[in-house]
This record gives sequence, C-alpha cells and structure tokens, in this order.
Amino acid sequence: MSPTVFSHGLKHLSTSVHQVIFYEDRNFQGRSYECMSDCSDMSSYMSRCHSCRVERGCLMVYDRSNFMGNQYFMRRGEYPDCMGMMGMSDCIRSCRMIPMHRGSYRMRMYERENFGGQMFELMDDCDNITDRYRMSNCMSCNVMDGHWLMYEQPHFRGRMMYMRPGEYRSFMNMGFGGTRFMSMRRITDSCY
Repeated sequence: MSPTVFSHGLKHLSTSVHQVIFYEDRNFQGRSYECMSDCSDMSSYMSRCHSCRVERGCLMVYDRSNFMGNQYFMRRGEYPDCMGMMGMSDCIRSCRMIPMHRGSYRMRMYERENFGGQMFELMDDCDNITDRYRMSNCMSCNVMDGHWLMYEQPHFRGRMMYMRPGEYRSFMNMGFGGTRFMSMRRITDSCY
C-alpha cells in the first residue's frame, strides 16, 4: 500500500523555485506532504513531521505553528531525522520559503531596542559583532536589502532567526527574550 501524499501549491509546479517533501516519520517514512509555498500549520496535512527532502530552494522550518518557536534553516538536501540533526525539541509545525534575492545586501543593526544605541551597517557576513564592531549586543535592526540569518553565538552557531526586508524594533517582543544575536550571514544564491 503506497503512502498518502498531500500536495500544496502545485499550480506553480513549472515556475516554483521551492519544492519540499515533508514526512511524518524519520527516514522519509509515513504519510508525506509536498509543499511549494509557505505553510503556517502543517497539522492540516499531517499529524507530525520528523523528516524531509528539500528538492529545490531553501526555507526556514519552525517547531510551532504560525512561524513561531525555534527556527532552522534548510537548503537542498535530505534530512532523515530533523529532531536529531537540528536538536529540535518537537517536530516541524510550519515552514516559510525564502525567496531568491539578486542584488545587494544591506542591514543596519542597533545595540538597543527601537533603533537605539550604537548603529552599524552590514553589507556582508559578520562572524562576530563583538570583535568587528566592539558591539556587545544587537537588540533591533532594519533590513533594507536581501535576506539574512542572525545567530545567537559568534561564528554562525546557536539559535537562529530569519530576517527578511523590514524593520525589527525589538527582538524581545518577537519571542527572543534573553537571546543576543552575535553573528549574521546573508542568504545568497549558493544556498539554493
């Protein structure tokens, strides 16, 4: 008996740069759900998600519905055990596709909330804001161009947060209460 497959967003099959297949169980077992666009709640399609194959594109997955909770970046490849590989405390509950960006990257990061304190402008990756800018904390930012990943530890380690163009006045109000972001990386063409 073949597994049940649910598909979402298939009308864009020929033009979509994203294609991900999520599976209920580890090692690509159980029911599956094919996705080509953002999904705020996977429980409509499957009861849990423990593995996936990213066929095209890159995306963020979240361990809570509505793009909340811990976030993890995924690029093309196979993820047979999401909980084990990424240290997820729960299964994948939602996902957000990251659009491909062509052009420059620019982000202003601020030491305090509401764009207060020291400000530095980034146009490339920064593996340690303390070493590079003598900045002890980053509590708000304005992403003008491109898509970025921010990490709580230097050298792109620890919890991460996906930042698309827009103003982010308070990381604390976004559910990252005690988290400090210490390194930032651009999501470039090489991720796709």
